[in-house]
Amino acid sequence: MANRIMDPIGRLMGLRYKSHPWHGIDIGKQAPELLTCFVEMVTTDTVKYEVDKISGYLKIDRPQKYSNVLPALYGFIPQTLCHKRVAELAIEKTGQKDIVGDYDPLDICILTEKSISHGDILVEAIPIGGFRLIDRNQADDKIIAVLKDDAVYGDIRDISECPMPVIERLKHYFLTYKDLPNTKLDVEITHTYDADEAKDVILRSVEDYQMKFENLDNMLSEV
Repeated sequence: MANRIMDPIGRLMGLRYKSHPWHGIDIGKQAPELLTCFVEMVTTDTVKYEVDKISGYLKIDRPQKYSNVLPALYGFIPQTLCHKRVAELAIEKTGQKDIVGDYDPLDICILTEKSISHGDILVEAIPIGGFRLIDRNQADDKIIAVLKDDAVYGDIRDISECPMPVIERLKHYFLTYKDLPNTKLDVEITHTYDADEAKDVILRSVEDYQMKFENLDNMLSEV
């Protein structure tokens, strides 16, 4: 899957400046089978970090209120967007007619037996499934992947091969990590889907990104 934004001006700029992790990183030529992902958070983080969409730097979103433990590496897939195409699939699968995309890059959880000490890194991961998470009326899919060549998880190719307690732990995290006192959250996971559907979601999110940021590609190609 070619990344025209990085060819050639992006590569030249990258010699002097840090690439924006959402717009300037290549998703990978083998996508959606193998993905280059940006990791924002690791399992030891007690503060939620996320990339600032304008600057591309990692920022503190909020301290976690409770002792929720992130059970996997967490970040997003570069040059993706949850918008119309992703929302259309969520509407088709759930029957809920008012769903829209959350307008963020596609989130990804990456399973590994290794202890990674910090985020703000790139990793290669293989998608094995995902959660169809609906936050209020927004599609907020969570792709589940395994770290390439991981000693424990690296041979898994579908979520059906993953130990159920691992999946339940991930599910519990996403249903509770935004909990606040005296606040009822309207969040649900409607489906746990397999690798084929995860790849469909990824491709749709790439299409959504390309439709939204078409002018960015054009501007850079004229520099």
